[in-house]
Amino acid sequence: MVLTKSELIESLQNEVRILLHLASKVDDRSREYRPTPKQRSTTELLKYLTIMGPALIEAASNGKFDPAVWTEHQKAAEARNYDQTITALQAQPQQYAALLNAMSDADLRTEIDMFGGGKTSRGAFITNLVLSGCAAYRTQLFLYLKSCGHDELSTYNLWGGRDAPAS
Repeated sequence: MVLTKSELIESLQNEVRILLHLASKVDDRSREYRPTPKQRSTTELLKYLTIMGPALIEAASNGKFDPAVWTEHQKAAEARNYDQTITALQAQPQQYAALLNAMSDADLRTEIDMFGGGKTSRGAFITNLVLSGCAAYRTQLFLYLKSCGHDELSTYNLWGGRDAPAS
């Protein structure tokens, strides 16, 4: 792997840190915002993010995607209120550590064919789908917030997970 297991865990935990920073900017005007009728609202996006990473890592660990298990996770996420959603996101750094520490380096190098699109190592799957997905979805959240008038947000918020220094 290009990343060590600890670096992968740290990268995922950093994604959660940035996501929680951005989620702290969600207010009444942005909570139910959706760009188009068929896209997720801000709240629905955050609910999805409570399961996306952990459930995909769990599936990778098992070597297969189980639609029934995914549906259970999805129903649990949809049942959460906003505060429960944030609490679930706050638990992810520990979840990521537990899920990945349960895998050996050999496990991470083992090939899997998750969705029938070809074999890849577990580690590459987690990096390419979960870690990259976290960055993509946090960017989506950032754009939702910007669309709702949060002009104070900048690349500091998106990439650093912090507010820009006062000028």
